[in-house]
Amino acid sequence: MALLNLEMLTKEAFAPFGNVIEITGSDWFPINNGSTRRYHKLGLVDICGEDGLPAISMARGVAFDFPLSISMLERHPLGSQSFIPCNGVSFVVVVAPSLPDGMPDERGLRAFHAKSDQGVNYFRNCWHHPLISLQQEGDFIVVDRVGSGHNCDEVMLSQQYRIEASL
Repeated sequence: MALLNLEMLTKEAFAPFGNVIEITGSDWFPINNGSTRRYHKLGLVDICGEDGLPAISMARGVAFDFPLSISMLERHPLGSQSFIPCNGVSFVVVVAPSLPDGMPDERGLRAFHAKSDQGVNYFRNCWHHPLISLQQEGDFIVVDRVGSGHNCDEVMLSQQYRIEASL
């Protein structure tokens, strides 16, 4: 089993895979007569397909703890997908770039620790692991595509990867 190092989630490190949705370090402008700061366009919803629509859902992820074992990835060819924590939970984000044939490049596999005030927006076709809520059940707002068409590809990795501890 190969060891996968855990990195802190930053906008720069995650840029090849999607957007980090967070207030810290993000530009804003005042709205509502100055009583509210709007942190605008932290991630873009990307929707393909004839009847695809962006939807807002919620998900409740079971609690995982270290060590974590990663053996599969998924991607969504018809739309981006965002996860934004609601109840103060942190989570682990595992992503991989694509090879020229479209399959995940395991040499580029990366794991990020998302703090409770960070969300992620995976680009369309980004290989990622399903939701990993850390140490407590996690409630998440999910923004993604609904509609007809096949929108979830899953692959088993060539080996298991182990993530041993949080930062």
